[in-house]
Amino acid sequence: MAEKPEPQDFDEVRKDIVKLLHQPEYDDGSAGPVLVRLAWHSSGTYDDETDTGGSNGAGMRYEAEGGDPANAGLQHARVFLEPVKSKHPWITYADLWTLAGIVAIKEMGGPDIEWKGGRTDYVDDSKLPPRGRLPDGAQGSDHLRHVFGRMGFSDQEIVALSGAHNLGRCHSDRSGFQGAWVHNPTRFTNQYFRLLSSLNWEKVKKENGVEQFEYYDEDLESGLMMLPTDIALRDDPHFSPWVKKYADDKDAFFKDFAAVFAKLVELGIQRDVQGRITNADNEKGGYHAAPKKKTEPGLPRKTSDDKVDMDEAGPLAKENAKFRARL
Repeated sequence: MAEKPEPQDFDEVRKDIVKLLHQPEYDDGSAGPVLVRLAWHSSGTYDDETDTGGSNGAGMRYEAEGGDPANAGLQHARVFLEPVKSKHPWITYADLWTLAGIVAIKEMGGPDIEWKGGRTDYVDDSKLPPRGRLPDGAQGSDHLRHVFGRMGFSDQEIVALSGAHNLGRCHSDRSGFQGAWVHNPTRFTNQYFRLLSSLNWEKVKKENGVEQFEYYDEDLESGLMMLPTDIALRDDPHFSPWVKKYADDKDAFFKDFAAVFAKLVELGIQRDVQGRITNADNEKGGYHAAPKKKTEPGLPRKTSDDKVDMDEAGPLAKENAKFRARL
């Protein structure tokens, strides 16, 4: 059982996360957006009614969660962070993944977001949530309220959290969608809301059968995209006032986004008045940090737990050779 780390320990981890964000040969030159998605997806499985899922446990270490099609591509984020885990083996993956998203948002120009450590790593896959809890970009307003309402988010919080689409892009080999939402997908702003509310988005059916909304800027000679769920935010009478507010007021968006993202990475976490996590796994097992993944190439196994020592870097070795995080 490891002792709970001190705040200064996490400060050193933060510094090393910053060092690996610049990845000239990956996507738009930054690992930041995919680290934000990792933090979001590792937390967004929470169900308020059953109190299952959430950011505790680092369930994506196991195939049952890591292999969920909704998490396609996040193996890149996890591999980027392995050098940090190697340098700081005491940190849990659950803390590392959520902290990385917080650090990335700030470094890309976003707001300061409150973050507290103390999450533990599950020792097996018995407590993983079922698949299907993450949002489907092809759906509409009812789906958004169902998925995010299950986590305890209001309409306003759903719109604010969707502002994460200021970052990154979709890949047809992962989600089926293709393209970026904004012109500079490695800079956190409120441009997503401004473009969503002001441009004429045209529905397009891609060769793979997926429908998305696109806008081509003739002056910039580049195209942008929106998901059906994005357009639902614009058109829904209860979501749309918040879209307009955040398009008009960047400061209000940053304030509300910081609050809702802090809430997101705390989903499933129970703390006492001193901030100590009181979840049963943490009470019984303490601050349990799962071992670092193997670095030697190898075949993926059905589960990736501490016993079988699943190697996630192996299957990505060739693909990620030019993307590898650099400390």
